[in-house]
Amino acid sequence: MTDPKELLSEQQPLQLSEVQKALQKADLDGWLFYDFHGQNPIAKTMLGLQKTTRRSFALIPARGEPVALIHAIEHGVWDHWPWKVLDYRGWREMEEKLTVLLRGKPRLAMEVSSHSNVPTLDRVPSGILQLLVKIGTKVVSSGDFVSTFHSVWTEQQLRGHRRCAEIAREVAMGAFKRASEQVRHGKPLLEGELGEWIRDRLYDRGLQEHPDCHVAIGKNAADPHYDPGASGDYISKGEILLIDLWGKENTEGVFADQTWMGILDRQPSSRVQTIWEAVRDAREEAIKFLNDSYASGEIIFGYQVDDVCRNAISKSGFGDFFVHRTGHSMDVDLHGSGPNLDNLETRDDRTLISGVGFSVEPGIYIPGEVGIRSEINVYWGPEGPEVTPQKRQYEILTLLE
Repeated sequence: MTDPKELLSEQQPLQLSEVQKALQKADLDGWLFYDFHGQNPIAKTMLGLQKTTRRSFALIPARGEPVALIHAIEHGVWDHWPWKVLDYRGWREMEEKLTVLLRGKPRLAMEVSSHSNVPTLDRVPSGILQLLVKIGTKVVSSGDFVSTFHSVWTEQQLRGHRRCAEIAREVAMGAFKRASEQVRHGKPLLEGELGEWIRDRLYDRGLQEHPDCHVAIGKNAADPHYDPGASGDYISKGEILLIDLWGKENTEGVFADQTWMGILDRQPSSRVQTIWEAVRDAREEAIKFLNDSYASGEIIFGYQVDDVCRNAISKSGFGDFFVHRTGHSMDVDLHGSGPNLDNLETRDDRTLISGVGFSVEPGIYIPGEVGIRSEINVYWGPEGPEVTPQKRQYEILTLLE
């Protein structure tokens, strides 16, 4: 029977004994979770919290029993917490009890990031950090703990992701076919119409949690987050078509997130082909780096993969037009809390630990001309990097013969 102390959240169990071993190895006195109104989704997920409206702290000490410090009106939210609960009514009492709780524990991990380098990790307000400094606590980043105990995929999540990846690929291929058929019939679809078709198909095929997409043609795709809403421009003959689509099976699952490129013509122009090859080859350089690093047993970090991919695009002459990170973490959130492949927007120096997943999605965006991206997903597993979907794109799909 499962120990209730090892299962606080269906999405990501809190593995108390393993967390404490990791804290001891890192010479830390504990992991302190802080939350207010759900602003720390890592705490919310790992502690199995529902809606909270008052400040709360949960201390996982390196040794001994965890303790929660909560407001007196929120015991119902913490009914599932199997350890000791302290409560407070006013701010003075909160500070007094927090001081006592942290006595003898000068080094704690929290969801912070130096210089806010990793915004998805930086969840503790400056005022709380000032309070902890006043108490005498030194706070260090919980980054690698979050990766290990929050963002690592379970076997069930991996199997679900594989299913979602193949479904997303099939839906993307169906969307390209539908767009081309409408052009042949002289009734081209609007970008928004094709987007709605994709969302419906994702949902019908089993990606029923947050199924969504971006559909963009030509110069519209030069905006990486272009959203046509329900309308947009017509997907007409000769247009480059970008389809970015994602979704997952259920709340506890992991997303599949892919981007595919097609052209409503017999072949792309030499200019478009050159841009595509720069994107594709940069993607392959990143995958090669991941494979080589695994084979050599080398420990690598998210920013290093970004460097490899970005340098490849820079050598092709398009470096100024690769305006976002190479990839984002993926866990129960589409943009997860684990390591990103990023040395542009931030410097993500977290370790790629076994069991995390992320996207690899280089893109070149030339304003007023075209945007081209290729996106696959990688599971950094114990047997090496696993790329999904099984068949990735090597050439732009020519949709009119």
